[in-house]
Amino acid sequence: MLVRGILFDKDGTLFNFAEVWEDWASRLIAELSGAAAPLARKIGDIVGFDPQTRSFHPDSIIIAGTPQDIAAALNGHLPDWDSDEIITCANRLAQEVALKSPVPLVPLLRDLRARGLKLGVATNDAEAPARAHLGDAGIMAFFDFLAGYDSGFGAKPAPGMLHEFCRITGLDPETVVMVGDSVHDMQAGRAAGMVRVAVLTGMADRDELAPHADVVLAHIGELPEWLKNAG
Repeated sequence: MLVRGILFDKDGTLFNFAEVWEDWASRLIAELSGAAAPLARKIGDIVGFDPQTRSFHPDSIIIAGTPQDIAAALNGHLPDWDSDEIITCANRLAQEVALKSPVPLVPLLRDLRARGLKLGVATNDAEAPARAHLGDAGIMAFFDFLAGYDSGFGAKPAPGMLHEFCRITGLDPETVVMVGDSVHDMQAGRAAGMVRVAVLTGMADRDELAPHADVVLAHIGELPEWLKNAG
């Protein structure tokens, strides 16, 4: 198998999901509710997050959805907030989260670049906080491409961002690996005709991901060994 490019999801893939987004969800609900407990519980029920236990429901819209999806779900339930204000609040708080990675990212990405691979990020987060996250982690320079749900190519599981990565890099989809932690990532990879690698650093488990992936790895740190064996 010839691999010439790798396209990463961001949250749950480059960065651990729960450790980052539990804090974000707690802060978002607190701000939207004005710290009023009954409203906080209502918001939590809608978006699939328990603000008391700081835990996600398995079908939480936050896990694979976009800020736009979250705003749409809350539309009409918060009389003091319109959709644009919710999205702005969500994106502002997203830029402030403390990121944690499953493995040291700089050595890994340096290794992948040294192999001559084109690298990109396709996330259902907005582009501005995604760019800030990669910059804060000191890894933006490793990537040839970055797109969020609001970059003009659609959101996963649609393959628009993946197709744009191929257009920008000139790579054929069958030579590109889509790496992600959700079924949405794997569905997007399938729709784009890419190889699909799932990782277990998000909220989905192996049994959920395996039917949609070509391979399931513990984390992105296993990519170099997998590439060696796949080649």
